[in-house]
Amino acid sequence: MTTGLNRRHLLAGFAAFTACPAAAQTSVTAILDAAAKLPPTEALKLLAPIDAARLPPTERLDVEAARAGLAIDVRLGQRPTDYALLLQRRLGDAATPDRAIERLDRALATLSARALPLFKKIGHTVGTIGDRYAALFAETDQYFATADQAIAAMLRTLADLRIDTQALLPAVPPYCLDVSVRQLSAEEIAAGKQGYREPPAPGHPGAYIVDLKDLTRRPAWSLPSVVAHELLPGHMVQLGIESAAPPHPLRITYAAAFVEGWATYAETLVASRFTDPRVALGHLHWLIFRAARARIDLGLHHQHWSQDEARARQIEWQGAPVYFASFDTELTRTLREPASRAAEALAWLALADRAPRDPARRRRWHAAVLANGRKRLEQLP
Repeated sequence: MTTGLNRRHLLAGFAAFTACPAAAQTSVTAILDAAAKLPPTEALKLLAPIDAARLPPTERLDVEAARAGLAIDVRLGQRPTDYALLLQRRLGDAATPDRAIERLDRALATLSARALPLFKKIGHTVGTIGDRYAALFAETDQYFATADQAIAAMLRTLADLRIDTQALLPAVPPYCLDVSVRQLSAEEIAAGKQGYREPPAPGHPGAYIVDLKDLTRRPAWSLPSVVAHELLPGHMVQLGIESAAPPHPLRITYAAAFVEGWATYAETLVASRFTDPRVALGHLHWLIFRAARARIDLGLHHQHWSQDEARARQIEWQGAPVYFASFDTELTRTLREPASRAAEALAWLALADRAPRDPARRRRWHAAVLANGRKRLEQLP
């Protein structure tokens, strides 16, 4: 534990460094490192003397997020299962369960309404949205015969989205665009590994290593949105920019929802690229999946739904599970991690709701959102 003497030394060092921003980073990092090892109340005392407004942007975001999250942890010490606090811990101070339910219900209704005319175009006109998605997944001619074919198609999509990303996010560093996609190796498959990311960094290309072990569960129309989410303009942009000025672990903890929120929001930025009705439906299915699991998170933990009710809602909304998450797997995970899935979807919707409508302003806003790494809701521009 950090002693009173050590705290005084840390704060004295910080005071000496505030006039020198280059040295201040080391001092702030040391204080945050010490705070991370303390109980929340003591950690807040340690951070209290820091004037965050005088810090460089990355350190300011670190301190602000740490203070916000630690203050919530103090309250969680008294109410460890308080869902509102768990949601705010990962997302931001403005999050409340009732507002979250309203926003997610609205999102699910909107996404379903957008899917209906697309289903009509391809002849699926009977049943609920879930029924129609189940029928779409059952179309046997919509699957790749080989993994190489799937990779080739994903690379073509990536080439298109690289162009779109440069137009949408002109300030993105070039190294963030130096990304590719490949399939799991035979050794990784034998070891049971799933898909994973290698984010880009200056001098280091990025990649998404996609799981194509079972092509009978990955229809061709589902993969373009995977490219947008995992590569460009999704994770590889956000994580790539963040790699240049990594956030402190406390900010990673207390702004946890932002990463998935950005990647899902990024899918929507390139939705106009998905002109084929089935590809557009694939895009909507991914969004429905993320909104549905968030809504189920709230249903289970805040509204006390039974597991049977939650599973019935999954099927009603999605029809078929996504590749990496069966209905039962997702239900188990949501039960184990209250507020996590809801926070991720609400981060996406917060970005969508706050984004300026004017294209030029939106491009500048995107740059500010991505600058210096992940953020809590109250830290967004």
